[in-house]
Amino acid sequence: MGEARSAGVRFAFGGAFATAVYTGELRNTKDFDFYICPEDRERMIGAIDRAGLRDLYDHSAYDRTWIYRANARDVIVDAIWAMANQRAQVDELWLTRGPEVIIQGERIRAIPIEELIWSKLYVVQRERCDWGDIFSLIDAQPRRIEWQRLEERLGEDVALLTGALSVFSWLAPDRVQEIPKFLWARLGLATPRSGTDPELTRARAALLDSRPWFRLHDR
Repeated sequence: MGEARSAGVRFAFGGAFATAVYTGELRNTKDFDFYICPEDRERMIGAIDRAGLRDLYDHSAYDRTWIYRANARDVIVDAIWAMANQRAQVDELWLTRGPEVIIQGERIRAIPIEELIWSKLYVVQRERCDWGDIFSLIDAQPRRIEWQRLEERLGEDVALLTGALSVFSWLAPDRVQEIPKFLWARLGLATPRSGTDPELTRARAALLDSRPWFRLHDR
């Protein structure tokens, strides 16, 4: 962080640490994700090198079109300037709209919850699916999310949000009343009936994975 600031690089952080800012629950993670604008890529790489981390490419090849990965022993740092699927690049809003926190004595901003959800909606892969994080983010911050801005960010891909909200309404019927009613109609979804039994949520979460994965799972 210090080297990046000295180089004039603006950044925010994402990944598991940003998810923890919004949900209050930090899980073990192997890396720390810095989000930067594409024009700052080379300066950020230089800052990471000066901090003593080395490129991971020779050890574990990765796609350099959207990320730079480096490590020092068990510390891994990612510099990210675009989505892995190239659907969008990081812009000013990623770096300026999220909350500020203190990490290692440094004041640093998390990426906005809307951009965090936006990027995670595309991660539905054979080896990994981030929709569990999305459900926890919606559950934790339904009134904080700027739903219209998230819709605008998604554009023609808004069906992904429709799908996630449809599953969320089944998973956590006791929480859907916290989501603005206008959103269901605009996405073409029937306004869900609210429930009040958290046991139902726990039971449905267990249908998807018996291990704790949803923030309400153990509540």
